[in-house]
Amino acid sequence: MAAEADGEHGEQQVSANSENWMYPPEDGWTWDQVQELDVPFDWHLVDGKIVVRGVAKWWHQQVRDELCFRLKLAKRAPYAVNSEQPVLFDEQNVPKPDVIVFDKTGLDIETLDCIPVANVALAVEIVSPGSRKDDRFLKPGMYAEAGIASYWRVERGEDSVPVVHEFWRHHETGVYAPSPEQPTHTGKLITDVPFPVDIDLRGLIEV
Repeated sequence: MAAEADGEHGEQQVSANSENWMYPPEDGWTWDQVQELDVPFDWHLVDGKIVVRGVAKWWHQQVRDELCFRLKLAKRAPYAVNSEQPVLFDEQNVPKPDVIVFDKTGLDIETLDCIPVANVALAVEIVSPGSRKDDRFLKPGMYAEAGIASYWRVERGEDSVPVVHEFWRHHETGVYAPSPEQPTHTGKLITDVPFPVDIDLRGLIEV
């Protein structure tokens, strides 16, 4: 559907489609306008603009999927774990972190299109050559501003073994700071946030 009535005067609200998605309205797209968008690429909504997500290569997908699986094995109530799940920051910002841990209390997760950002305890991004600046600077700023308590940035280390940089949101400044316990994890990822985790990082790339 290209447009729908909006408001008491019957104004038309344009929906994003395969022909107009690159040309947002003056105030930007909203989630209601773009959620039915059918295009042959992955994307998310940032500041009212549809941002194309690059095609990830094997290492990125392997680490993302295995890390998500290990977190699911380790999770404790009330948490759930998912990958590539849209997170609703506000009507014009709906990013898709590589992996999220969220509190599922009160959520009907089988029917939700987006996870409310207030429920997200951890966001994880796996760094690819084409996403370095976003994952190191843009996304941490967005996630901290939205109130997500913890952020992990996963980089490709020596012999392709993942290295995990762990950050926590400073309550006074509202920005991420390196974890005071162990800011960088090599070999093993051991942390108690958001629940106890002990993961062999080399095992994430073994097939």
